[in-house]
Amino acid sequence: MPAAPLPIDLYDWFDTLTSGENDRRLALRAVLERDIAPVADHAWDRGQFYFDALQGFHALDPLAHYFDGTATNRALIDGLYSLELARVDPSMASYFGVHGGLCLGSILLLGSDAQKAEWLPQLRSFAKIGCFGLTEPDVGSGVARGLTTRCRRDGDSWILNGEKKWIGNATFADIVVIWARDEADDKVKGFVVRTSLPGYSARLMTGKISQRALASGWITMENLRVPESDRLSHANSFADTARVLSAARIGVAFQAVGCAMGAYEHALRYAGERQQFGRPIAGFQLVQMMLVRMLGNVTAMLGMALRAARLQDEGRATDAHTSLAKQFCAFHCRETVQLAREMMGGNGVLLEHGAARLFTDAEAIYSYEGTNEMTALVVGRAITGIGAFV
Repeated sequence: MPAAPLPIDLYDWFDTLTSGENDRRLALRAVLERDIAPVADHAWDRGQFYFDALQGFHALDPLAHYFDGTATNRALIDGLYSLELARVDPSMASYFGVHGGLCLGSILLLGSDAQKAEWLPQLRSFAKIGCFGLTEPDVGSGVARGLTTRCRRDGDSWILNGEKKWIGNATFADIVVIWARDEADDKVKGFVVRTSLPGYSARLMTGKISQRALASGWITMENLRVPESDRLSHANSFADTARVLSAARIGVAFQAVGCAMGAYEHALRYAGERQQFGRPIAGFQLVQMMLVRMLGNVTAMLGMALRAARLQDEGRATDAHTSLAKQFCAFHCRETVQLAREMMGGNGVLLEHGAARLFTDAEAIYSYEGTNEMTALVVGRAITGIGAFV
């Protein structure tokens, strides 16, 4: 008789959480298993987001930790939510990360008191949906120096011109935080742009093979007039943009952990059910080696992500901490989902067995919020004291 399977959290990392932290994680998991897991494959296949399935998630008040003035674990809670979301559907994790960590986070960190009063309650309740416009059609990793979207002051307003690409939530968001270079002083500035304004348009990007349920948009701004009151008053250079990105990068590391964890769980279940040569493939040596590598990756990734979040909450995290967490976790997520898909043979490319969607969705996690190469260079600079960027 086979022994009972080991828990996925082999080193009991989740035991390092407080009961309140773990309860919130598990409450979210229950809602996702009930509402999102049943529709995720269909949404991915059709390339459509599942708005009708979000009520239970929104009812959990998943952004409450941003508004608890006594909270000392905001990065950790954000990370745990990102993990659980990506375990079920990375598209859902991106929806949450863009709306919360990037859009709400920008306003919370860099906005005026009036902007916070207007937007934060609406974003918390999901009465308004936000997104974050930084990446451009011809500028990805080089955006710090090469941002081409322009803004210029015109009386009590700013005129914005340019394009943004790969912007999650863009086609249905109510507001978007847009980053643009000031023609007068060449500094990068941020704006809370209302998507109903004349001169703003967003079209859905199609043809993706990764996170297909996420509504990735291509934004165009043509002489878009934004009032001075909607300029982020504390965003005066790309260094301020980078503060938002660094805080959000840990959440993406947790997305990688969750995506890998979900793939491992699908693979372990499949290995126990799939019969070949008269017995479950779980009894084959090569399959067990794959499972061990997957579990090792998940265990190491989870420990690193949890520690990085604690450092962030203690105010001790540097760019090296956040970048290493993202680089390491995304790299080993990619390996884990590949092993899960491979272990299933031909069935691994079918949505019904769970690994295929996570296999493709991991590619987006590997690339956004700092590519594998760029995050490695951030850490490399910290290690050596020498910048190897172009």
